[in-house]
Amino acid sequence: MAKPNSRATLQDYCLRQLGAPILEINVADEQVDDLMDDSLQFFYERHFDGVEKVLLKYQLTEEDKRRGRARGGDNNLGITSTTTTSGVFEENSNYITVPDSILGIERVMQFDSSGLSNGMFNLKYQLFLNDIAFNMGYDGLLNYSMTKTYLEDINFLLTTSTQIRYNKRNNKLYFDIDWASTTVGHYVLIECYRIMDPSNYSGVYNDSFLKRYLTAKIKKQWGQNLIKFQGVKLPGGIELNGRQIYEDGDLEIREIEEKMLSTYEIPVLDMIG
Repeated sequence: MAKPNSRATLQDYCLRQLGAPILEINVADEQVDDLMDDSLQFFYERHFDGVEKVLLKYQLTEEDKRRGRARGGDNNLGITSTTTTSGVFEENSNYITVPDSILGIERVMQFDSSGLSNGMFNLKYQLFLNDIAFNMGYDGLLNYSMTKTYLEDINFLLTTSTQIRYNKRNNKLYFDIDWASTTVGHYVLIECYRIMDPSNYSGVYNDSFLKRYLTAKIKKQWGQNLIKFQGVKLPGGIELNGRQIYEDGDLEIREIEEKMLSTYEIPVLDMIG
């Protein structure tokens, strides 16, 4: 009971923090479910423990290539047209659909084999094939490191990086590349951030921030539900004060969110592709 590991146990934990079962918490189960979903979304999008950095691979298909080459070949597959008073605007659907659990995409590894380190007979392999066996002393390692750095600089300047566009709300990863040069069956390696889905990682339900945040959200909703009963006296002279409960919950939420933004949030620019 002390360590929530599911939606139900987390809800029970938060209600107990507010006084249940000694007090009746006037919040419907449906409201608690909505508040939990909102709290989890905030946790995913703001807290550094709400996401994990992963590498996902995707194999390009003939359909992807045809859609990416639309208007460049003999078909109009994937073309989206918008007609306005100023003319017709067309957009090429050069994208792949990524899983809904992906929150942000940082980069896509190099598509083609135009770099300096591809294949057995590439420049790096030939350069170090013989030298590495005889130059393992201090001078050799220094020279090796400087040469590797130089080759990486050449590769960076001469090899165009894969240009991408991505927005979480449509789950479409756009590749602004020459699709004619792509190879069907080629694997694309995507460096991205994926949410910590509690259905796979039950430890999310026991996160200290999430427990405090959801408790404050329920408290605010409790006060919101009771505001219309302000001044109503119960048997024994007890008077409901929904507005005070609401204001206390609202203050706690703002304090928690301020600490989140200053302490636990991942830098936004690191998650933009």
